[in-house]
Amino acid sequence: MIAPADLIAFVYREARLLDEQRFEEWLALFAPDGRYWMPLEYGQTDRRLTASLMDEDLFLLRLRVERLKGNRTYSQKPKSRCHHVLQQPQVDVFDPAANRYVVWTAMHYVESRLDHQDLYAVWATHELTTIDGAIRIQMKRVDLVNCDAAFGSIQLFP
Repeated sequence: MIAPADLIAFVYREARLLDEQRFEEWLALFAPDGRYWMPLEYGQTDRRLTASLMDEDLFLLRLRVERLKGNRTYSQKPKSRCHHVLQQPQVDVFDPAANRYVVWTAMHYVESRLDHQDLYAVWATHELTTIDGAIRIQMKRVDLVNCDAAFGSIQLFP
């Protein structure tokens, strides 16, 4: 039986996997039809009718991870690194009968490469489910507080 504390631990673990660049393990956290979505507009409600900064299914996430590992990915020589600083995640929906859980987390995300470092303020919403008793990401929505600002490309995953 899953408990709210398990959902919170899951979000912390996901951030650690990303910080340690354990991308294959991170991808395994997604449901087969899972998505990673970063809206372009503040308060965006539909990812299909408005452009997004990122809107990737598991196939596209795998491609991105393969690109990050590639020897010919010159934008990643040397590799970017990241650091997630999370506030205590909050469980907004806990519905075992519907196998639906939603966790909201405010965080600061730092991405660094060479002598350049970017800091983003982020709200992350994890829509979670369980598959064979394991928690999986159905949708990870990452809202940048300043999503409408001009900024360079994000190489990794807030």
